[in-house]
Amino acid sequence: MLASEIAIFSLLSFLFLIVGGIVGWLTRNHIYDNQVRQVYVHPEMFDDNGNIIPDEILAVRFENDYDSISDEDEEEDE
Repeated sequence: MLASEIAIFSLLSFLFLIVGGIVGWLTRNHIYDNQVRQVYVHPEMFDDNGNIIPDEILAVRFENDYDSISDEDEEEDE
């Protein structure tokens, strides 16, 4: 009797796990497919009236290059 109860409980637990996974996956797909996605725009792209600036926006990236040795440093080492 105990072995049959363990088998039934194990089978039901496995089936609940599978059904819960499928229902959760379908729910997640439904939420993400029907959700309106807003594009994030930086505040710097708006003028004083709240309209998007039609001009091109320049992006600058500064990198610190601490590994390079200048010619002056090499002459001082000699």
